[in-house]
Amino acid sequence: MRYAVLSDVHGNLEALEAVLRDTRRGRLDACLCLGDTVGYGPDPNECAARIRALGGPVIAGNHDLAAAGVLDPSAFTPLARAAIEWTRDVLTQETRAWLATLPPRLDDPAFLAVHGSPRDPIEEYILDLPTSLAIFSDHAFSLCLVGHSHVPGAFILQADGAVSARRLPVGRGVRLARAARYIVNVGSVGQPRDGDPRASYLVLDTTARTITLRRLEYAVAATQEKMAARGLPTPLAERLAVGR
Repeated sequence: MRYAVLSDVHGNLEALEAVLRDTRRGRLDACLCLGDTVGYGPDPNECAARIRALGGPVIAGNHDLAAAGVLDPSAFTPLARAAIEWTRDVLTQETRAWLATLPPRLDDPAFLAVHGSPRDPIEEYILDLPTSLAIFSDHAFSLCLVGHSHVPGAFILQADGAVSARRLPVGRGVRLARAARYIVNVGSVGQPRDGDPRASYLVLDTTARTITLRRLEYAVAATQEKMAARGLPTPLAERLAVGR
């Protein structure tokens, strides 16, 4: 089975459409979305419609639930809160209802998928070795797919107990060793934060046991112009150009 694994679209239609064009060329079997389809960006309803039309599994992110009124955004940064308030105002009833019913995790025989982490699927970030080791210790999985931080990469637990953090090469398949365990962050489609403004997604081949990070140029300026026209905070638009 070959999956396109997307996360953190964040209402960025131009980035999402660039990714979807790429997935169509890749002859993939299914698309899996790890949450935060909305929030920050100017096209939440359009992005939700595109993701729903793919027909693959979709799980909830913190911005999805906040936009749907299920999660209190008081802990968000001021910029994120402003964007969520705008998003709430423009969501259709159909989109709001869909977001509110998204599940927090997907347990597949080949992987576990969450937005944040296995112990807090919606809101916890996995950013360092101690956090990853605690999660490896407390949860049984060989591969966990996550988003949330907008930074692609992997934490790896070897058979001898050693834990490491690795960057993923762009466009080159990485084979997953059967003796090791992995937490893999697929990055962000609509708002990367690793210094690379290109849209990010992952191709997972569960038969070959490989992962491949894909990065794609998209029309950043078009998204920025929409954000300005719709009154979204200027720093949220500016950061798209630098991947921060």
